[in-house]
Amino acid sequence: MTKNVLYIVMAILLLLCLADMPYGYYQLVRFVAMVSFAYLSYDSFKAGKEGMGFTFSALAILFQPFFKIALGRVMWNVVDVVVAIGLIYLLVITKRSKNN
Repeated sequence: MTKNVLYIVMAILLLLCLADMPYGYYQLVRFVAMVSFAYLSYDSFKAGKEGMGFTFSALAILFQPFFKIALGRVMWNVVDVVVAIGLIYLLVITKRSKNN
C-alpha cells in the first residue's frame, strides 16, 4: 500500500468519527491509526525526515488503544479533523512534488 492511499484511507476513517458510530468503530480506528502512524513514522525516519517521524510517532501514541487518553468527544472530534486535514495536505504536497 502506498503512503498516498494510506493518507486517504486514514483521513476518511478519521472524518467518519464525526458521525455517530458504534463504539467498536472508534476502537478499530484507534488501532488502525496506531499501526498506520507507526508505519509512517518508521518510513519517515528511514527517509531521513526526523520531524515527520516524531510527528507520526506522537500520533501513534495518541491514538493507541491500550492506554486510552481521555480527551472527551468534542476534543477528539477536533483532533480527528486536524489530523485528517494534515493527511490530506501531505497527500497534496506529495502529489505536487512528484509532478515537479
